[in-house]
Amino acid sequence: MEENKKTIINRLVAVKSKSGKSCSQIAEQTGLTNVYVAQLLRRQAQLNPDTAPKLRAALPELPEDLLQEMMRPPMRSYDPNLIQDPCVYRLNEAVMHFGESIKEIINEEFGDGIMSAIDFYCSVDKVKGVDGKDRVVVTFDGKYLPYTEQCNFGYSGGLPRYRYLGLLLINLVSCRNVLCEPGFGVSKL
Repeated sequence: MEENKKTIINRLVAVKSKSGKSCSQIAEQTGLTNVYVAQLLRRQAQLNPDTAPKLRAALPELPEDLLQEMMRPPMRSYDPNLIQDPCVYRLNEAVMHFGESIKEIINEEFGDGIMSAIDFYCSVDKVKGVDGKDRVVVTFDGKYLPYTEQCNFGYSGGLPRYRYLGLLLINLVSCRNVLCEPGFGVSKL
């Protein structure tokens, strides 16, 4: 399929609209999160072939060419003008305002690292507050990724050549204890 991304997205959104279902309803039928369903329909995520039959059942009007397109790796991108949308702007503002505090707590609870945006789940839920008014709950559930110490290994060119990759992967966790000891070099490999 050689359509541009915008055309594909318009077709996908039209299929969803015609179904009369929300992203949350489609999520319930597919076992995905509501945000992931929206990401699929906006070509920001790749549809797993094992999930394709569930999506087809949830959206029976979804044509085969679009289903096949959804299983291809997408070009993940965003429109820089998107930040001008008030909802998106407020989400960005909330993360920017609370970001330093969130980072501090991540560091306290986990150590020096980040939350993955690859091994990541996101959902949006509607709940009633204590005052009975509607509230938005946005959940970011990402794998913790620690920063690693970057050892020199005594090589002038930095990291060892590819032939040592297996050893590096095995010993990466113990980098501080094994690979960065004084005198560590080729003889210990």
